[in-house]
Amino acid sequence: MAKIALVLGATGMVGKALIEELLSGGGWEEVRVLVRRTLPLNDPRLTQTVIDWERLEDYGDSFSGVTEVFCCLGTTIKKAGSQEQFEKVDLQYPLAAARLARAKGARQFLAVSSMGASASSRNFYLRTKGNMEEGVMNAGYPAVHLFRPSLLLGEREEFRLGERVSAVAMKGLDKLFARFLARYRAVPAATVARAMANIARAGTGGTHVYPNDVLFALGGR
Repeated sequence: MAKIALVLGATGMVGKALIEELLSGGGWEEVRVLVRRTLPLNDPRLTQTVIDWERLEDYGDSFSGVTEVFCCLGTTIKKAGSQEQFEKVDLQYPLAAARLARAKGARQFLAVSSMGASASSRNFYLRTKGNMEEGVMNAGYPAVHLFRPSLLLGEREEFRLGERVSAVAMKGLDKLFARFLARYRAVPAATVARAMANIARAGTGGTHVYPNDVLFALGGR
């Protein structure tokens, strides 16, 4: 059976690194991405589909034959403009895609969540991520893998001052964090991407949650 990967959120830090990993690391005959604008990539195994996320059900062909779904969708409330719009990107779109892909036969769903994600959290961001996790776990997949990174390191298309300052500070404290506070250590987006690809290749069934410190082991070189 041909292995076909579907990547959601391909223009983000983790998404970009993941596409590179899937195409260079082997294991998939085709890598499909659903995007609002095409990526400047040219590979015969890469299929890009420009979509309207509000009409996701109109793109059923993009889900046919998919074996693994990688969800890297994510934004900020500031960029989204409101909590309602944030929920669309971080909760509603992932769950709609999860349902469509599962109905077409996809067997694995792998999603980037967040450290501290919980459906019962008082924090809106963490509660939204927790609700996404619960929704995916209830979508009927034989295998669900949830990745909970701390602060992500890498180059974003948009500038986030607070995140940039935090990244610089955490890089400076990296040795201390690695030794005593590994669960809070900032993690490169490429490491998360490799962890996702490696877990998908393993094909382990069931539901699994990977905390920040484990990502370094799963996605290390």
